[in-house]
Amino acid sequence: MTRETSSLTTIHRAFEILELLWELDGAGPTELANRMDLPDSTVYDYLRSLSDTKYVTRENGTYFLSSYFLTIGGKMKHRNRLFQVAKPEMKRIAAETNELVGLTIENDGIAVVFHQEEGKQALSLGTHPGAATPLHTLATGKAILAYLPDERVDEIIAERGLEQRTDHTITDVDRLKDELAEIRDNGYAVDWNEQVTGMGMASVPILIDDQVLGSFGIVVPTGRIQDEQYQQELLRKLQEMEETVTINYQFGE
Repeated sequence: MTRETSSLTTIHRAFEILELLWELDGAGPTELANRMDLPDSTVYDYLRSLSDTKYVTRENGTYFLSSYFLTIGGKMKHRNRLFQVAKPEMKRIAAETNELVGLTIENDGIAVVFHQEEGKQALSLGTHPGAATPLHTLATGKAILAYLPDERVDEIIAERGLEQRTDHTITDVDRLKDELAEIRDNGYAVDWNEQVTGMGMASVPILIDDQVLGSFGIVVPTGRIQDEQYQQELLRKLQEMEETVTINYQFGE
């Protein structure tokens, strides 16, 4: 093994340990060693080095990810121009609708909640900024997929598959692509019970110069989204918000 290859392996293992600490919500050297099929001593050396940084802490022999990740994530979010111009509009729409309003982006073929604002009757779904889910399982994800290049969509499907979350999740490629074409024609996406049974969503893409930056969505119980009149009211609010945000994004100070 060359020195360069060895260094890359070391970096890969360090990140693997960080991911396991997140997945396990803390672990000791032996548990990690068993999961990684490595000697305890090797894993301990990694943990000791990581705990010398800001990223890992140790408590009673158990290692955890530190809150420094929250600091980094918060800084990344607040430096993002889309977040800066979207937040006040999202807060306004959440207050007007009393629903849960979310901003979703695509990262590595996954739908990621970037920000959300809660109205007085918002569904309590346990979602949070950073929560990730397959793009094809909800309206905000499909609103993004619909405006990605065809080759990128094919790449995401090939890499991620079409996981079934509920009985209503679309798992057929042709059916998904038909729906994406319909979303492009309509300019919005609506679904219910596809990600979580009992949850519905209306969504519009955020488009700048024909590039999709993300999507806005309003989450409501299935019964409310199936009400055609209420659905159209939510879509009107979403489209109004998207128009304001894209103008401010491009021309605001």
